[in-house]
Amino acid sequence: MKNKVLLVDDDESNRDMLSRRLEHRGYQVITAVDGRDALERARSEAPCLILMDVTLPVLDGLAATRELKSRPDLRGIPVIALTAHAGPEDRERARAAGCDDYDTKPIEFARLERKMEALLKPTAVRSV
Repeated sequence: MKNKVLLVDDDESNRDMLSRRLEHRGYQVITAVDGRDALERARSEAPCLILMDVTLPVLDGLAATRELKSRPDLRGIPVIALTAHAGPEDRERARAAGCDDYDTKPIEFARLERKMEALLKPTAVRSV
């Protein structure tokens, strides 16, 4: 089994599709449906990486990332922002919130997996 990944997305079909692809590649996947749930799951499950949808109910993905990165026990978990918004200002907002990388929807799985693997290397360099 590879690393434990927290997948945060409020869309069930997105969660299902991406979870199955990640599990097929050997990742252990835990899920959350909103930003508040993501913070609770990050604390209780200690994932090695978080895939964070930006547009979420209750607490959006960028606010959840800011809160996550403000906590000493959670700030070391890499976060990849996932969004359908692909403008340079969106990438900058993700970086400012503390995201370690950024990818656009619809997800191109091979590209996302390369980003994940780069962040999971012991000498990972954040690229946002």
